[in-house]
Amino acid sequence: MTYVDPPGGHGRPAVPLSAAEALTRCVSVESAKFAADHWGRSPLLSRAAELPNPHGFTDLLSPADADELLSRRGLRTPFLRVAKDGQLVPAARYTGGGGAGAEIGDQVLDEKVLALYADGATLVLQGLHRTWPALVDFTRDLGAALAQPLQVNAYLTPAGSQGFATHYDTHDVFVLQVDGRKHWRIHPPVLVDPLERQPWGGRADEVAATADGRPALDVVLEPGDALYLPRGWLHSAQAQESSSLHLTVGIRALTRYAVVEELLGLAAEDARLRAGLPFGLDLADPDAIEPELTETVEALRDWLLRADPAAVAARLRARLWPAARPAPIRPLAQAEALTRLAPDSRVAVRAGLRWQLTPTGDGTVLRLFDRTLTLPGTCEAALRALLAGEVTRVGDLPGLDDDADRLTLTRRLLKEAVLVPA
Repeated sequence: MTYVDPPGGHGRPAVPLSAAEALTRCVSVESAKFAADHWGRSPLLSRAAELPNPHGFTDLLSPADADELLSRRGLRTPFLRVAKDGQLVPAARYTGGGGAGAEIGDQVLDEKVLALYADGATLVLQGLHRTWPALVDFTRDLGAALAQPLQVNAYLTPAGSQGFATHYDTHDVFVLQVDGRKHWRIHPPVLVDPLERQPWGGRADEVAATADGRPALDVVLEPGDALYLPRGWLHSAQAQESSSLHLTVGIRALTRYAVVEELLGLAAEDARLRAGLPFGLDLADPDAIEPELTETVEALRDWLLRADPAAVAARLRARLWPAARPAPIRPLAQAEALTRLAPDSRVAVRAGLRWQLTPTGDGTVLRLFDRTLTLPGTCEAALRALLAGEVTRVGDLPGLDDDADRLTLTRRLLKEAVLVPA
């Protein structure tokens, strides 16, 4: 895989060229125009003829692949949801015991799924960015292009059926129509840029009233079409004369409110903000609260002016990095590579790995998405070369005295799943 713009140790992984290609598969305009005119602002409909996908999206998940998941992969909840007439069907109606040797009681039962689907229910395959190989890779590439963590669900809807009533999502989505035709009605937001804590159910009356009005977009998606919807835009979708399969790629973007939350978390360091309210204060009296509010706002303003961007960045990193896993590794092959490692062995940084390298005195700290490694300072040059993808042969690692040191470092990084056999 070819990479561009390797990072200088600031936590962004090298971006593969396939990342740009993944975005191109979803939008019919240049990425700069998409970012300026549509990202977080307005829907974008991209017809199949405008996209460079000769086979549509069937390479990501076909109807046959969905059947494979539902019948032969031992699927369990919550990797499947079922909806009928706008309501979720209780999982007990389509799950049960896994049979001999499977000590579980929530395995998806294909015959029960068949009965519900044949009766008009919509099947929602969830978390496909973790379970289906083609979508694992596609999601990683698209996430690198957007610099955001993603999730992927698939919606299988029988002919003429509608799984969910008009609603909005609290995250942006790409809708990728795989098979069949689906009629979408899109309305403007009743709440612009809703947070996850502001779901549509709390504004059901406003949503219903807006849905009765003229839609901003009324369109039937054909196989290979793609639709981008910013969070908050109302939508409903109904399968047409045949069953429909589409993928929904959810974009779990961080917001400025997330920055506010982390600032408030750090504000606990300020003694003025930790101070208790006066004894006997009547919390129901606005006049009594007013001077306390004024002093609190003043203390908060003073603290915000001293806020450390590095501390805020560290807290945001702790939020974001675990939400987007790097490429899968093969544990057995990785363990075998450890036993065969030699100076002529070739290795590569794990695709999609987020990292941050920081010299600390006589050591080097490597921060990953789930842990922190402390290594000798003499390893810094070799680490940077490996993480930037500049060196693949173990014997060529710079900054170390001999092959024994190079092998020791490489073996540690293979065992920690930072590197993989090239």
